Amino acid sequence: MTRTFTLVVTALAAAVLLGWSVHVVLVAAHVSEPAAATVYGLTPRRLWAIAAVGLALVSVLVGGLALRRSAGRIREDRGRLGIIAALAAGLLALVNGGLNLAVATGGPGTGNGVVGGAAALVLGLLGIALGGLALARSRRAI
Repeated sequence: MTRTFTLVVTALAAAVLLGWSVHVVLVAAHVSEPAAATVYGLTPRRLWAIAAVGLALVSVLVGGLALRRSAGRIREDRGRLGIIAALAAGLLALVNGGLNLAVATGGPGTGNGVVGGAAALVLGLLGIALGGLALARSRRAI
């Protein structure tokens, strides 16, 4: 029961930290003001942001698995492939999230996908950090 409680509290803290960091990115990009007229539905820029967030989530997942397995319990070539995949996916997500924010002309609700772009930027950076930690740990184990 204590382990479950700890996992729930950790997940809630991670969600709050992610939300706060996305808000900080939106404020820094000067697109934090909501739209006067909300656009509903899927727009091309929202689709772009969703794809970038999906890539960033893959990067975080693969980076976390690579970090977990980088202690030397698996073959070295498989560990390197996961690390490279996490770094590449995180970089792509980071760049796409930043580009989405750079071309946005309005805030949340305008159909520009600024919330997804900011989330992709934050999660892409997290994926790169996890991949970098896994790379450093795997080099130390050699």
